Amino acid sequence: MVNGLDEVEKAKLMAAKHAFKLIHPSHRVIGMGTGSTVEKFIQILGEKRELFHDKVFIASSIDTALKLREHGFRVVSAATIDKIDIYIDGADEVDPEMNMIKGGGAAHVLEKILAYNAGTRIFIVDYTKLVSRLGEKHPVPVEVLPEALLLVYRRIKELGLRAGIRKSRGGKYGVVVSDTRGIIIDVHLDKPFDVVKLDRALHEIPGVVGTGFFIGLADKVIVGYPDHVEVIEKPMRTRH
Repeated sequence: MVNGLDEVEKAKLMAAKHAFKLIHPSHRVIGMGTGSTVEKFIQILGEKRELFHDKVFIASSIDTALKLREHGFRVVSAATIDKIDIYIDGADEVDPEMNMIKGGGAAHVLEKILAYNAGTRIFIVDYTKLVSRLGEKHPVPVEVLPEALLLVYRRIKELGLRAGIRKSRGGKYGVVVSDTRGIIIDVHLDKPFDVVKLDRALHEIPGVVGTGFFIGLADKVIVGYPDHVEVIEKPMRTRH
């Protein structure tokens, strides 16, 4: 235990505190991801709520929207905005190229939309999320239109991939349905692969809404440790 918190929880808090310093007064529209590290970030925002009275938040999930509203923040629908100044999110895995797997909370489709359209993308993780290759610890989630579920499932297995339809682990019985009303197929990555080619192959299956591969979508990854943070970043990108 470290100061009453276990090491991983302390690491998440360290990453969230560092990300808070990157919010600039000029950031008017703030996109927010989903997950336990983002929840800590929201708690920090809530402690400084007076600094954000003129900000608008876009949430990637109902859960995040509710947490933001609990702190009194203004949350609007992504359908009402055409620009996001900064986006803050977590990740399930991060590889050495800053590519990620997301979607443990089944919010990855809207998360990817928000990240793609944000001026700056910051991802906050604890040190246990670092992997040498994607798929070491987590499957990649694939969101599918309900009407195409079994057809897509068969096509994924024909690609030689091990997959399973995600089921609820508590509460409501049955398959997991995302906030965007898709069903999640978890694809297990048992051997090395080309992430770009695999992502493309999955997207080419009609009925696939989106995958949990986040390729080239991070400007900074803040990695929290119990007593410090490390920041991984890419050179400044040019937006077209």
